[in-house]
Amino acid sequence: MRIFGASLVVIAVTVGIFVSATNKENPTASATAETTPAFLTNDEQNNISVFKSASPSVVFVTNTQLRRQRFSLNVMEIPRGSGTGFIWDESGLIVTNFHVVQGANKITIELQSNKSYQATVVGSAPEKDIALLKIDAPNEDLQPLPLGDSASLAVGRKVLAIGNPFALDTTLTVGVVSALNREIKSITNRTIKNVIQTDAAINPGNSGGPLLNSNGQLVGVNTAIYSPTGASAGIGFAIPVNAVKVIIPQLIEHGKLIRPVLGIEPLTDYWTRRLRVKGVAILSVREGLPAANAGMVGVREDRRGKIHLGDVIIAINGQNVINEDSLLNQLEHFSPGDTVKITTLKDEKIHNYNVQLIAPAD
Repeated sequence: MRIFGASLVVIAVTVGIFVSATNKENPTASATAETTPAFLTNDEQNNISVFKSASPSVVFVTNTQLRRQRFSLNVMEIPRGSGTGFIWDESGLIVTNFHVVQGANKITIELQSNKSYQATVVGSAPEKDIALLKIDAPNEDLQPLPLGDSASLAVGRKVLAIGNPFALDTTLTVGVVSALNREIKSITNRTIKNVIQTDAAINPGNSGGPLLNSNGQLVGVNTAIYSPTGASAGIGFAIPVNAVKVIIPQLIEHGKLIRPVLGIEPLTDYWTRRLRVKGVAILSVREGLPAANAGMVGVREDRRGKIHLGDVIIAINGQNVINEDSLLNQLEHFSPGDTVKITTLKDEKIHNYNVQLIAPAD
């Protein structure tokens, strides 16, 4: 960081000398520069406007862990990393990525006013890489971001990212939507769908920060980059705000994502692949739960000790199921009490079951 800072100083000094020498040779140019307002394109004006309105909502997140010294046994605070977050509402809720605060013993939020607050974790969804925090701050310091509609995005639309890359706070980068409906893996190896791809520079430290449209509305949460070096390579990914809108109310109410229960134990993807099964093979069903009540069965053994597959789930409400990950993702679209049509393959025949989903046990 010191070397980088020195480089910045050198550039500033060089520019200063250049300007001074130029003005000395042509004093008329100096007077003109002082009296003529800078010309701004419409795009530049928009960038400035969005940054001014949105930056007060962006926060600096520091993850601190406690470590006990080996010999003295004194407890020390060790900074584990930092990232970005943004103000969700005036109650002090802060949204960031789960991986930014994972394993933290202490989470510190620094606002644009330079005031710092210790945050508590309201809830988290590791499978979606979203965490919800809360700080106790006065309302005048809490400016929520206006929410946009990620479904309205199109490839080529301008987007802006504000974050704290490499701990350089409140950095603005601008780009476009490069692609839609991408898929990335979460920290739990679950697939996050409908992800936004952008070429707006996203670097370590940007995680958890807002991706904005040209109206200054939140359209995504910057989450990951694709890079062989760890620095921005023009391929960044953001979780769409429409998914976040679904996640946050559940984190407020339950502290986690609530997925309705089907009541099966699936065969692992490894064995499913080895058996060349397309779909999710049921290893067993749990008595008294929806799948068993509907008549679905798991793997069974005959008198000769030969193993026979039971129901293999291949679709839910007509949407194909290819593995356990896709099954879980599809179940997230439903609520406890919903009845779904589950299509299975059993004994080389297609079977359809109407199954009423239930809430998970506490």
